[in-house]
Amino acid sequence: MTIRHMRIFAEVYKTKNITQAAEHLHMTQPAVSRAISEIEQNYGVRLFERMHRGLYETQAAAALYPKAIHILQTYEDLDYTLKNWDSFGTLRVGASVMLGNFLLPQMLLRFQQKNPNICVNAVISNAETLKQKLLNNEIDLAFAEEGLEHADLVSREIGNDRLVLIVPQGHPLLKRQGVTLHDTAEYPLLLREQGSASRGLVERLFAARALAVLPLWESASTQAIVKGVHYGFGISFLPEQIVRQDVENGFVAKVELQEPELCRKHYAVWHKNKFLTEKMQEMLLLSLDVCE
Repeated sequence: MTIRHMRIFAEVYKTKNITQAAEHLHMTQPAVSRAISEIEQNYGVRLFERMHRGLYETQAAAALYPKAIHILQTYEDLDYTLKNWDSFGTLRVGASVMLGNFLLPQMLLRFQQKNPNICVNAVISNAETLKQKLLNNEIDLAFAEEGLEHADLVSREIGNDRLVLIVPQGHPLLKRQGVTLHDTAEYPLLLREQGSASRGLVERLFAARALAVLPLWESASTQAIVKGVHYGFGISFLPEQIVRQDVENGFVAKVELQEPELCRKHYAVWHKNKFLTEKMQEMLLLSLDVCE
């Protein structure tokens, strides 16, 4: 299999359409079909099933795709590196909402002051989205509160923080001593969306105590949740750094919990097959420095 075969396969896999793949690759449709057939015949596998006028990937194709795109990216990285030797180009990074607010801006400012010719593309999203982007080679590095667990990903601890319980001013939990998660289960929950690191931690902690997580609100916006708590719609668990100012201003109140597990770690994550360029390693060192 050649690099050309991999490019054609990857495009067909993404589009699930021979005609569209041919257009994107500026090739003829028969040439694309022939390349796919050559791969199938050479390895004795079927990559796509043609049914009901549609194209459907097989298990073999699903297994090949992530490896193919990383080989393609490695080839492109090598070609680019030899031509430019890490002086120009683009670094693609991702961060969770919390780290995107508090870690990423400082890192990028310091990085670009030293590397004005490097363009840094950044995406801020939840943990599940970042994991998929790493696996699909859409970003080079990710920074998140969880390790984005996957056999193809490598995680390095860079810091830590904790979730805190916030409630409206005057809430009954403010009058209790030794509040536990069982006490919070009596009240409506306003939580981050499925796939976020904060939501995942809350769900694991509740499940360990046989408590159900049935949020009244789900939102990708932490500010929407904070406002919902302020207006008395429910209570929430959010990163301490994000809500610190709202607590200090009296917009919401913080309840101390008897739950040490609310502490969590921050990680830098990348694909195990990703070649860590000099600039990627510099970004990793900056993350450790900023998190101190």
